[in-house]
Amino acid sequence: MKFGSVDSGALAAFSRGDWRGAGEQLDAAIRGGGGDAETFALLADCRRRLDESSAAHEAAERALAIDPRNLRATLVKADLLVGEGKRREANFYHGVALEIAAEGGVTPDLRDGVHRAQAARAAVQADLQALVQEELREAGYREGRSSPRFTLALDVLMGRKQPYFQQPTAFYYPGLPNLEFYPREQFPWLDAVEAEVEAMTTELEGVLRDEATFAPYLRPAAGIPGLADYPLINSMDWSTCSLWKSGAETAMAARCPRTMAALAEAPLCRVKARSPEVMFSQLRAGAHIRPHTGVANTRLICHVPLIVPSDCVFRVGNDVREWEKGRGWVFDDTIEHEARNGSDRTRVILMFDIWRPELGEEERLLVSALLEAMDAYSPHPGAHG
Repeated sequence: MKFGSVDSGALAAFSRGDWRGAGEQLDAAIRGGGGDAETFALLADCRRRLDESSAAHEAAERALAIDPRNLRATLVKADLLVGEGKRREANFYHGVALEIAAEGGVTPDLRDGVHRAQAARAAVQADLQALVQEELREAGYREGRSSPRFTLALDVLMGRKQPYFQQPTAFYYPGLPNLEFYPREQFPWLDAVEAEVEAMTTELEGVLRDEATFAPYLRPAAGIPGLADYPLINSMDWSTCSLWKSGAETAMAARCPRTMAALAEAPLCRVKARSPEVMFSQLRAGAHIRPHTGVANTRLICHVPLIVPSDCVFRVGNDVREWEKGRGWVFDDTIEHEARNGSDRTRVILMFDIWRPELGEEERLLVSALLEAMDAYSPHPGAHG
């Protein structure tokens, strides 16, 4: 922290704990026209240490009028308010002080003040959470049984979680729910897909015997900037075998008839040269798919786990889950998500895209026409971002 034009004699007196002597010299400097923010802040600190609260408040406020981000003056205000029993007001200044301290430049003599601010903020947060929990208990709230949406709102408010929103990289359709994972009961057709898991796994095992059927999921496209330093570019650690690719059925579909038949009732997203995308997605041991978002929020992504060792986790927003063989889920890939295989074996799932259930037939037709027209002008770089 810079001390500006603070009188050197006042600084020396302050350093040896002569608060009164330092204060007198600072007063004299101010009367002589040397009243910068740090001079007033140091004077406020002296007055606080001398228990001269009114004068300390006045000096701190004058410092903050000149520089609202002066750490010393902010800490003085917080300490004075704590001493007056005004914890709520002090909590505001503690918060500002911690924001300023996070920017760096904390001098050694202010570190204790910063530590007090951290402890005070933590104490207030703990008291608030205890009060909220008691009030909610009396109102009938029960964690795990009450509304999941309310629980998320509570966690975000208390700083235990953060809000995540749809962030499509290419096309945003307004007015759609911001759900990480969709309720399973909204997709009764998934029952038929899950019923064929063993048959699909058998077909997958046949495909896996031919390594050439899989290719890296992330491949740089000609003329389109890529992530040259991303570890999974051109890597078989994350590879796929497509049954439908960019809206067209591949030769592999004929080798997996039970898999294709299982999807007969699924509302596959159909956009020429884009979707559906139906694939076996393979993630090798130790691989990590970094946080990312998909291209368009007019579709959802389905996972049906087929070969799933333990310690394979998937996060969408705040919701972290482990794949279980045969148990499908549906999620919004325009909300930040990532995957990690922490096991020593390969994980393989069936992955495909479907229309959002909120879109009617007219909307689906119009979205398809719009995206196809856009692609005619500018080729689409990939279905999953």
